[in-house]
Amino acid sequence: MRKQLIVLGILLHFAAPAPAQVSFGFGFQTDNVSISLSTYPNLVRVPGYPVYYASGLNSNYFFYDGMYWIFESDRWYSSSWYNGPWMMVDPDFIPLYLLRVPVRYYRRPPTFFMGWQGNSPPRWDEHWGNDWSQRRRGWDHWNRRATPAPAPLPTYQRNYAGERYPSPDRQPVLQSQNYRHQARDPLVRQQSQASPPPRNQPEHDQRGRAEAPQRRNAEPSAAPQRPAPSVRQDAPAANQEQQPQRARENREQQRAPQADPRMEERPAPRNNPQPPRETNLRPQVEPAQQQARPPNEDRPASRQPDQGQRQGQQRERDNSDERGQGRGR
Repeated sequence: MRKQLIVLGILLHFAAPAPAQVSFGFGFQTDNVSISLSTYPNLVRVPGYPVYYASGLNSNYFFYDGMYWIFESDRWYSSSWYNGPWMMVDPDFIPLYLLRVPVRYYRRPPTFFMGWQGNSPPRWDEHWGNDWSQRRRGWDHWNRRATPAPAPLPTYQRNYAGERYPSPDRQPVLQSQNYRHQARDPLVRQQSQASPPPRNQPEHDQRGRAEAPQRRNAEPSAAPQRPAPSVRQDAPAANQEQQPQRARENREQQRAPQADPRMEERPAPRNNPQPPRETNLRPQVEPAQQQARPPNEDRPASRQPDQGQRQGQQRERDNSDERGQGRGR
């Protein structure tokens, strides 16, 4: 888009008549401006127009739709801040309401304004030629009842004067934080979007991008190098001290699950002596009983020898008594 505009400007430069000096730059930052302000200017609205002019400056200084405009050396410049940086704008892209401002509000009118009526706009069609007037046909005719309201002034910029005036890379940040107006004029909107970034911004971004990976790579590389020696030296002593502790903990953990179920099973029959829970205890008690006692089938057999022994002992006692009686006789 910019290349096409440059080519168009060059063609217009050669096609224009000799008296007309057509600027063929659009959206290019320039320092060829004599205006240098240390404080915020006093802006007064042009009656019946959505445009402000600087009444206290010896310059053709205006404000329209959120941007500042100056006309100097037969060229128009625009900026979003009151003291620049300024960018040159081609005559084909000057907003119509700015072209319609009467001659009397130009505080430093050029020589070719002489003889023109003060309450009428400058004769741009005569100055810039027929080609321009055909492209901008109807620029000096409009419905005055349908004139839009002026944009609010960015008065927050009064706080940035003298040495506090922000750098070009800082200006867009402050503008977005303090000024919410959106341009309504298509040419102004196009001018704000086509404005090139400040010159210092790309260098700053490249430095930031170059420093960022270095910092990111330096942090992980430095971290493992410092703790490495201390970990290697202390590791054997720490492991020797922790091994017996871990062995004890493992033993206690192995014993703990064996003791817990017993402790939980013992009070069960006392609190709830129910048949289902007794059946769970029998498999644990029966093996011990089987080792200490003979099976139920052998119990009658063991009782019979006991009775026989008792009978034999009784007989021996009777025999001994009989023998004693025989001796006494």
